[in-house]
Amino acid sequence: MTANDSTAGQPEEFVRTYTLTGGRTRARHLLSLDTVLEPGSGRPGPGQPPECQEIVALCREHRRSVTELAGRLGRPVTAVKILISDLLDARGLTIPISGPYAASDQEADPRPSTQLLVAAMAGLRREFPDAVSYLQAG
Repeated sequence: MTANDSTAGQPEEFVRTYTLTGGRTRARHLLSLDTVLEPGSGRPGPGQPPECQEIVALCREHRRSVTELAGRLGRPVTAVKILISDLLDARGLTIPISGPYAASDQEADPRPSTQLLVAAMAGLRREFPDAVSYLQAG
């Protein structure tokens, strides 16, 4: 057994994921697995990993969910959420609000959906980055 045999596969990926997120373990935005994303007016900065460019390119093809992006990249969902959060801050991605929020749907359930609340929160965080964050209830 050589030194390369003992580190083949998972350990390298683990270190790569850690470096991919800059050591962060939480995204700044609340994203569910089924949050849908589309490209925004901004773009990833020069200091962001190449996976950010790939995420934006995939979303340019058509809207993608967080889960689908993680699967396409072959990365853990938590790491992809952190990259998506960075892209939301850079306006490289947006969370679209479309058809499911039409007036006819509100008659069935007048409460806002989770995706609508996530989109509103992402917009507020982008506009007010220095605002104090409170822990989630429940």
